[in-house]
Amino acid sequence: MIRITPIRVIGPDNEQYGVIETPDALRKAQELGLDLVEISPEARPPVCKIMDYGKYKYELSQKERKNRAASKATELKEIRLGRSVKIDPHDIQVRIDQARRFMMAGHKVLFIQRLKGREVAHRELGEFNLKKVLDALVDIAKIEQGIRYMGKAWTMMLSPDKPKVDAIKRKLEKERQEKLAKGEKVEEEKTIEQVEAEVAAMNKGVEGVDEAGDDGED
Repeated sequence: MIRITPIRVIGPDNEQYGVIETPDALRKAQELGLDLVEISPEARPPVCKIMDYGKYKYELSQKERKNRAASKATELKEIRLGRSVKIDPHDIQVRIDQARRFMMAGHKVLFIQRLKGREVAHRELGEFNLKKVLDALVDIAKIEQGIRYMGKAWTMMLSPDKPKVDAIKRKLEKERQEKLAKGEKVEEEKTIEQVEAEVAAMNKGVEGVDEAGDDGED
């Protein structure tokens, strides 16, 4: 039972109803044949959402089940930085974001930076790219395998630093609750499956270029 009034109310399609009296919110939910559920009780005023509570509980249990399964099955994810050391900074950032999502879910990540043609003569550029990745992820990662060079490629393996990951999760959840309290929209993050599909497509593109042959360009 929601004892505090007024409350901030979010509609079933995430529309903002604003701050209204609790009895009015309950009547609105009943008119729609739905439930009024408190989703951020610590906020002032508390944030409630009109929803199908039974469906919500089912989806929440399914999500928790998947999260538990994922945490038990730590995997090694492979991310290839590109077909050349001349990878665009934006593309590096995309791969950093993907790696961050993997490590927040408890997975290790192997990074591979291949060298193309005469880039071997300037192979330190590949090492520089991996150092940029490491600097960007140092807040949640620890080095499992340092940067090393072998067979015209640089590699590095990072694993999640659990205390750091847990601290960031708490910080993100706090920020989420604050946004809800202000009536702001909270975007859903991509699922691990979606990130895996993106990485697989990128890695396949790099692999395709490698198989096509080395053109020897600078």
